[in-house]
Amino acid sequence: MALPRRRHHWYHRLRRLSPVIFAFSGALLLLFSLLSFFAPPPIEPDHRRARPQHSKISDGVDNGAVAATVSFRVPKSGGKLQRNIWSSRNAEFYYRCSNASTKFARAAAITQPNRYLMIATSGGLNQQRTGITDSVVAARILNATLVVPKLDQKSFWKDSSDFSDIFDVGWFISSLANDVKIIKLLPKKGGKPWGFRSMRVPRKCSERCYHNRVLPVLLKRHVVQLSKFDYRLSNRLDTGLQKLRCRVNYHALKFTSPISKMGDKLVHRMRMRSKNFIALHLRFEPDMLAFSGCYYGGGEKEIKELGAIRKRWKTLHITNPDRARRQGKCPLTPEEIGLMLRALGYGSDVHIYVASGEIYGGEETLAPLKALFPNFYTKETVASEKELDPFSSFSSRMAALDFIVCDESDVFVTNNNGNMAKILAGRRRYFGHKPTIRPNAKKLHRLFSAKSNMTWEAFASKVRSYQRGFMGEPMEVRPGRGEFHENPSSCICEDSEAKAKRDSRPRKLGKGKDTPTKDEDVVVDDQDINEDPEWSDPDDEDNRDGLQENNLLNGTLLDYDAVTSDEPELEDMLSD
Repeated sequence: MALPRRRHHWYHRLRRLSPVIFAFSGALLLLFSLLSFFAPPPIEPDHRRARPQHSKISDGVDNGAVAATVSFRVPKSGGKLQRNIWSSRNAEFYYRCSNASTKFARAAAITQPNRYLMIATSGGLNQQRTGITDSVVAARILNATLVVPKLDQKSFWKDSSDFSDIFDVGWFISSLANDVKIIKLLPKKGGKPWGFRSMRVPRKCSERCYHNRVLPVLLKRHVVQLSKFDYRLSNRLDTGLQKLRCRVNYHALKFTSPISKMGDKLVHRMRMRSKNFIALHLRFEPDMLAFSGCYYGGGEKEIKELGAIRKRWKTLHITNPDRARRQGKCPLTPEEIGLMLRALGYGSDVHIYVASGEIYGGEETLAPLKALFPNFYTKETVASEKELDPFSSFSSRMAALDFIVCDESDVFVTNNNGNMAKILAGRRRYFGHKPTIRPNAKKLHRLFSAKSNMTWEAFASKVRSYQRGFMGEPMEVRPGRGEFHENPSSCICEDSEAKAKRDSRPRKLGKGKDTPTKDEDVVVDDQDINEDPEWSDPDDEDNRDGLQENNLLNGTLLDYDAVTSDEPELEDMLSD
């Protein structure tokens, strides 16, 4: 009897507990229902990230941009910043100072008889410009008479122009008369042409180097021709010679009247369209990208096309595209340049003049930049075909027109570190530190790679931070650092009086003279700006030796002399 009684007892106990159990189970079900309702949806893998993306421009702004992620929406406006985007805030405290000192002897007193220096330049317009500038200084070092330099007519550019077709030769000779004796042609000896010795000097040859290598030959033969003359003079010379460099580059080298008039006409027409404009030197040609070894997400088609071009350089080593991009050695794409400019405060109403060659990918590649900046111009759209006809068959004369517009622009932007970018950077520093934007590619690469995971505001803030020291402000690079043609520090002086007057003005509480605001340009000394990226100028002597050093570390030697001699069709094709 005990067993049935126990079962009956437990049965009644369970019946009494059942409402409690049901209530507890219902509460759990309700809790799980609420949790599932408020929980975010599961994240699916994004298989599109391997493909190159374009950024979406918000609120029906610029047509043509392709949709990307929801969070990264590019505004039409550049926003309100605490700086003037069209000028340098510190330029007024610096001025150009390239005049010769009283101790710099006149040419008539030092030029020796029967010493003639001939120069054969190399490359495109701007590479040849460096050679012309340095040839005057070399003649001064040797106390020799300089014969007007010969321009390279056999390189890739195949331009038959002589010196007098591009530069005002009369002005060149007369403006430098006190510094170096210059003649148009080598005189004859006894009615017959002089015989001459042709030779090459090492890269960045110093004064002592010229005295040891060239002077003995010059004393013996009386006439010496220095061939392939580009970047053959040291960056470190005494101040008098550095100032002479500036007098040549910034004052004695004037374009001929036809080129100057056409260039001024292009500038005037850009000014008629807008009070301010940007000039962009865009290097994104197939040969440039092939030499760089960089990859831009074009899949197998891009790999095959650029790989085929790379085979033209038989000694060019294979590079790691990801590593090159991480190191900032790949030119920014047109879209990346557009995003950088928008982040720096330039809205879609800004007018842009683009100096470029053939763009890899054509209009498809340019579409994102044009969507961001619809006011997009080139010399072919600003001038008529008839107006450009006298220049169109000569690559150097066409490059000279672009040079003038880029030089006269309110803001100059480049996506590369080639010769034109270097020359213009130095020239714009010398003539008032006009804004010159050179991308901090090493840091910007990481930012562009991560932009889909951030808001536009965060992206723009980082771009402005990374570009401090890369905007053409005074003293961005310490004097004596970098290539002299892009940082002519010996020819730029500080107006200490004006600066002291500025510093003595009353300041707002909490804002001392050394306290930068959020968007204010900060003077830094970033070595990135001094590096010569491998992609910039494959036929530039500076670049060659840098590549050779890297290849020696990797166990291979890239013989550039072999490249230029065995493959003349590629000579200096990427230099300007």
